[in-house]
Amino acid sequence: MAEPFKNLIGARLVHDLAEHLTRSWPGLPRKRFLAQALEGLDDLELKARATHLSRALEAVLPPDFDAAASILERSLAPARLDEDLGALQTSPAGLAGWVIWPMTEFVARVGLDQPARALQALHALTQRFTAEYAVRPFLDQHRELTFGVLHGWLRDPSPHVRRLVSEGSRPRLPWGMQLKFLVADPSPTLPLLEVLQHDASPYVRRSVANHWNDIAKDHPDLVAGWLEKHLSAASKERRAMMKHASRTLIKKGHPRVLKAWGIGAPLRGAAELRIAPKKAAIGSGVTLEVRLVSSSPKSQRLVVDYVVHHVTASGATSPKVRKGWNLELGPHEDRRLSKQHSLRVVSTRRYHRGKHAVDLLVNGKVVAGAQFVLE
Repeated sequence: MAEPFKNLIGARLVHDLAEHLTRSWPGLPRKRFLAQALEGLDDLELKARATHLSRALEAVLPPDFDAAASILERSLAPARLDEDLGALQTSPAGLAGWVIWPMTEFVARVGLDQPARALQALHALTQRFTAEYAVRPFLDQHRELTFGVLHGWLRDPSPHVRRLVSEGSRPRLPWGMQLKFLVADPSPTLPLLEVLQHDASPYVRRSVANHWNDIAKDHPDLVAGWLEKHLSAASKERRAMMKHASRTLIKKGHPRVLKAWGIGAPLRGAAELRIAPKKAAIGSGVTLEVRLVSSSPKSQRLVVDYVVHHVTASGATSPKVRKGWNLELGPHEDRRLSKQHSLRVVSTRRYHRGKHAVDLLVNGKVVAGAQFVLE
């Protein structure tokens, strides 16, 4: 069985933290820190463990934040300028990897009233793991100062710092506090993305794509305009980034986005959708059989997805778009496609008995439908 994800922050990490903090600050009350850090740690999930250790740090580090931040910085492993995330690990040279998360949490909470010094510490910490969660309270409470610092990091030699500019300012970063002012108006981050979309690092550009995908959830026309402005002259690498950025809007069939990608035209021809078996048990699956018949003398670029209308606990339905196929349908071609759809229970989806409708989408438009009963 795989090791539980939460054990990435465990007892071994705590002892490593104590060892390198003692190296950087011989005055560390090591026994007290270990006792507080290890107490109850095994009962917590991953994010709660990071918070727990950050509070243990707060209990033993000097109350002067500048002094405490300097101790953390001296405990770090040498910075790396590559993108080998697997190499971000604690070694005899210093701390790196998952141990950095509670350190960034400490900075975000204790250093919030000293934002300039705190951001300096996050600049160092993010190069050994990531400070994407910790920078968000500063964006929320010290906007002008923090955005000024982010602009200064746009051409930092470290790809980890440049990525932090994009990732830390995402409006809807998973696991991070939501930046509601950027959900409402993402314009403060657009100059940052304008620069970083050209970044030489795929690691940075992928963050830019995810940032734009966040924006797409609230301002789809803004993303469409960005695609219309940049797509025609984009390199192969940038097109890949832009495709990832527009994935949600492609699935939803946003007309301007589909047109920008040359896939906005409706299907010229006919479509069928069949589902087998007609009755399925929770934990099993069904097979989707699709038939597309072209009536056109020309090829057609098609994005074929499907929507499952899941029955909820109240008996209503909740639609969920699932990826299908990207294809080119030839002149007068008769194409058959097949896909397995899992009904296995996962943490993000609860299933309920009842009739589940399924819509077949071609270039964002419903062209066929079927249903199955979940027992």
